[in-house]
Amino acid sequence: MDMSVFDLFKIGIGPSSSHTVGPMVAARRFLLEAGSVDNATGVEAHLFGSLALTGVGHGTDKAVILGLLGETPQDTDPDSADDKVDEVRLDGRIRLLGGREVPFVLGFHKSESLPEHPNGMRFALTRADGSIFEKTYYSIGGGFIRAAGEAQAEAAAGGAPIPFPFDTMDQLLALGRDSGLRIPDMLRANEEARMSREQLDAGLDRIWHVMNDCISHGLVTPGQLPGGLNVKRRAADLWKQAQCATASDRANQLPHDALHHVTLYAMAVNEENAAGGRVVTAPTNGAAGIIPAVLRYYAEDCNPSNPVAGLRDFLLTASAIGMLCKRNASISGAEVGCQGEVGVACAMAAAGLVAALGGTNAQIENAAEIGIEHHLGMTCDPIGGLVQIPCIERNGMGAIKAITAASLSLKGDGTHFVSLDNVIETMRQTGADMQVKYKETSLGGLATIHVISVNQPAC
Repeated sequence: MDMSVFDLFKIGIGPSSSHTVGPMVAARRFLLEAGSVDNATGVEAHLFGSLALTGVGHGTDKAVILGLLGETPQDTDPDSADDKVDEVRLDGRIRLLGGREVPFVLGFHKSESLPEHPNGMRFALTRADGSIFEKTYYSIGGGFIRAAGEAQAEAAAGGAPIPFPFDTMDQLLALGRDSGLRIPDMLRANEEARMSREQLDAGLDRIWHVMNDCISHGLVTPGQLPGGLNVKRRAADLWKQAQCATASDRANQLPHDALHHVTLYAMAVNEENAAGGRVVTAPTNGAAGIIPAVLRYYAEDCNPSNPVAGLRDFLLTASAIGMLCKRNASISGAEVGCQGEVGVACAMAAAGLVAALGGTNAQIENAAEIGIEHHLGMTCDPIGGLVQIPCIERNGMGAIKAITAASLSLKGDGTHFVSLDNVIETMRQTGADMQVKYKETSLGGLATIHVISVNQPAC
């Protein structure tokens, strides 16, 4: 497997890993590959397919500008990003990474897709001598990008060999049987072939801290989300209600009210994401709330004896599931629909929770399989091209499903009928069969409801 836990969990900004994080990375990489821009006379960026259809709602235009300015997703200040972008839009000129200011053109090609992936973008830099440096990139989900014609594994070429290589869950389970190790221990060994134990643990801890900070900020930030739908942020108000409940209110709580907090954790993250705040792709931004919500549930409600070790095992195990889904299917909503985003995040969270609670490898696989199986066929149909409806609530539901999947697997011995590998392949086939209008284009499904309500009078 040619991926790291830190490939699956990237710190960036909202609202989308494939439409915001990926294009920002691609724009910056384009300038680095172009070399000196001292004699540049202009730069153009052209978006195709899903990037064009939902790019404005997903912040792709903003991300491309930031990338050309030299910004990176992990270091961008969300509070100052809009001012930088507005200046470029107002002037029609951009100060490229390297310092030269040139005219800037951004094109949206909604009726045209590039051949290798629905999320295609093409950049062109003109020079004073009349030459043009042009390159095409694809944002393939979760903030991953690749240039046209570039093999997915190329980015990892030359990396250190790992002790437990795997491309399927069956292979990983076999490695576990042969070595006597649990999945998080094997993933740790693979990561420590690339970095020290101290670096790994520090990185995992930082991922959790950013996730937890995102939850905490979302739980105290009311207001309205940007984009024009006038969607009200609900997590903060609902959290305040829960915290201010009287003794009488608590006495009348129903048993399932205990999971209400988990839902709010997930919604808080995705409201932050929708507002362009700092989040961790897990494995995408559209599904970024599920893993943090279940992690916080583990830390606060499961009474772990060693929460730090458990949180690290959770993230390592979750990354293994994400790697398998990305390699053998997709984590891109534009490619396979939301089953590849919320469905995969649910499976990752379920597997991670089982590992943190001491489950066996078979139970970990069972939990992941349940998580994906019950999201098969889920479409990606954001209203208005915004990562808000149904995305925010969908994360809350995905977190609850992950906990349920973990509970079911922990109460069994890991034996089950359908393997995780089979479910991942089914997800891939289902995505291939799904109509394009249901794959992050906002041309079908729930995405059409808002259009109808605005443009057609009620009878």
